[in-house]
Amino acid sequence: MTTDLTTAPIPQLVRRLAIPAGTGFFFNTMFNVVDTWYGGRLSTTALAAMSLSFPVFFIILSVGAGVSTGATTLIGNALGRGAPGEARRFVLQSFSFALIHACALTVLGLTFAPAIFRFMGASGEYLSLALGYMNVIFSGVPFFMFNFVMNAILHSHGNTVTYRNFLVAGFLLNLLLDPWFMYGGLGLPPLGLPGIALATVAIQCLGNFYLFGRLLHLDVVKSFHLRELLPSRRHYLELAKQGLPSALNMMTVTLGIFIITWFVGRYGREAVAAYGIASRIEQIALLPVMGLNVSTLALSAQNFGAGRIDRIRRVLAISLRYGFLLGSLGTMAALLFTSELMASFTGDRGVIAAGVRFLRIEAFVFPAYVLLYICVSAMQGIKRPLFALWIGLYRQIAAPVLVFHLLTTVFAWGIMGIWWGIFLVTWSAAVIVVVYVTWILKRLE
Repeated sequence: MTTDLTTAPIPQLVRRLAIPAGTGFFFNTMFNVVDTWYGGRLSTTALAAMSLSFPVFFIILSVGAGVSTGATTLIGNALGRGAPGEARRFVLQSFSFALIHACALTVLGLTFAPAIFRFMGASGEYLSLALGYMNVIFSGVPFFMFNFVMNAILHSHGNTVTYRNFLVAGFLLNLLLDPWFMYGGLGLPPLGLPGIALATVAIQCLGNFYLFGRLLHLDVVKSFHLRELLPSRRHYLELAKQGLPSALNMMTVTLGIFIITWFVGRYGREAVAAYGIASRIEQIALLPVMGLNVSTLALSAQNFGAGRIDRIRRVLAISLRYGFLLGSLGTMAALLFTSELMASFTGDRGVIAAGVRFLRIEAFVFPAYVLLYICVSAMQGIKRPLFALWIGLYRQIAAPVLVFHLLTTVFAWGIMGIWWGIFLVTWSAAVIVVVYVTWILKRLE
């Protein structure tokens, strides 16, 4: 296992970690696209049920990402300061920490999902399909959580290739399992929409075996006793302190989408559809930047543990340089092929026109996202996780409510007030992040 994150040349390290991680993010996104495509082959109601399930599913992903961020930070810090024994304890404690969260999510999900979906307006077949899908997912939460933890352990040691391999293989396997489980065959009855969920859980389960086998092969955990997995108050508190703000920050994204959709919804279904399509295009354009988040977190964590603030500054400079290059390519593509990109998702001219207006503004926000993502990852790596939560609350909830109302109602800009509001809110958040990170690094030095 490579652990030279505090000594090797930083440009080389950023590329070595970011490229496999970015590739993994791409295939993970395509995994979800495959699920959505097959769900649409079943029925419009099935597809709607999957969409309805997303906010609930996102809670699972948020908790998993929080546990992963906390583990990456603490294990990386311990390795950076030359404390392999402490790193090993965090590795083992993160497994039981994840299992406890998984059990809690499973019980709470199976208990409260019916009430949540009814509150969201589901009934009859719509409700039945949503519950059938999510009940399978809830039953497989432990597999998700263990993969999150093992991914964190690998990343903290500077290995992003192993998890990338799992995500690529998972995508390919999903192409086979989705139709088989949906339609049945080879002795398996047709399972419909729950079959898509079962395929996802089965792949996560296989991922557990693969990733744990790699951890053993790479000597991250040579051997351990079960008593070492018993909860340690100190280690659990540290994991919660680092992971909870990250999880809550991810959850603010769901609230942010709800707020934007509510404001956009006042201008009709075409506007909502345009926002949904343009958001997907934006996510695809920013996928290459996601790998830089992983490399920034891992490198910042180890170098902070080693007391190398100068290297953290260098990590930020190199990552932002790469990020701006990738973001600029996305900006140019969004500006040059705006109409074609929208038309690839819909033939509705009203939706295309609304989406084009949004994308021509949003394209200039891509560099702001680069600043936000990379700087927040660096702050998480130096054990400042609360900052991500505060900036998330500002960017997703507080500022949008105020700015959207001001521009759409007081200044009467209509829907353009929402598009320009997203521009202003995101860039203001990016400026705040840069000022804060600069101040923190000066203090540390």
